[in-house]
Amino acid sequence: MKVVILCGGLGYRLKEETEFKPKPMVLVGNKPILWHIMKIYAHYGYNEFIIALGYKGDCIKDYFLKQKHLLHDFTLQTKDGSTNLHKMTSKSGDDFIITFVDTGLETLPGERILRIRDYIPKEDENFMVTYGDGLADINIPKLISFHKKHGLIGSVTGVHPTSRYGILSIDKRGLAYSFKEKPLLNDWVNGGFMVFKKTFFKYLKRGEYEHPALKRLIERKQLAIFSHKGFWHSMDTYPDVDHLNGLWKKDPKWKVWK
Repeated sequence: MKVVILCGGLGYRLKEETEFKPKPMVLVGNKPILWHIMKIYAHYGYNEFIIALGYKGDCIKDYFLKQKHLLHDFTLQTKDGSTNLHKMTSKSGDDFIITFVDTGLETLPGERILRIRDYIPKEDENFMVTYGDGLADINIPKLISFHKKHGLIGSVTGVHPTSRYGILSIDKRGLAYSFKEKPLLNDWVNGGFMVFKKTFFKYLKRGEYEHPALKRLIERKQLAIFSHKGFWHSMDTYPDVDHLNGLWKKDPKWKVWK
């Protein structure tokens, strides 16, 4: 089953990092967050990816194209640019098969999914989609099993977001009686890690986000929510970058691979 990763957005809220590179290339540890996402899927055997490119997509292509030379000693012939690889200097441990698709600079996510349609094999009934900025300790086989069991067009992973603010509780007199520092909220949000039947393409339209298509599925009772109560975190702001890098050093909860 193919895994589509949406990597085309501009990342306005992370301008400190995204002025010179796309958000999926922001580093967590010494690797782009995109690599971490791919490692989650590949750990469970889903290593065929379709990267929907947009803003600074060449940076993503360049990163993966350079890997073979970064991991080997090699001889370069400057006259014609040919190279001869020698022994590996380090092992990547990665086994990714990646299709890079330029889906447009200002294309909205719903249309980006539409534009990769021709790269989903005819024999595949389902495909997966996620965002290029979210990490989770999600069990992908359980998600797929959930999707197939329900037999609906789409399944979305629901997660509890963390409040970006401290939450005050106030009594009738206007006095605060508790303060919770950025607690988990009770509401569910779309955490990415989605699975769709190919009929989902019929619900997507040009010039739209993916949300209207999901609403159309809901109206037809064709969207199931896979509840994930484990770790989930998105990278939206610079404090998120710091937080994920701190976790990577101490307790990378999304690191399901060895």
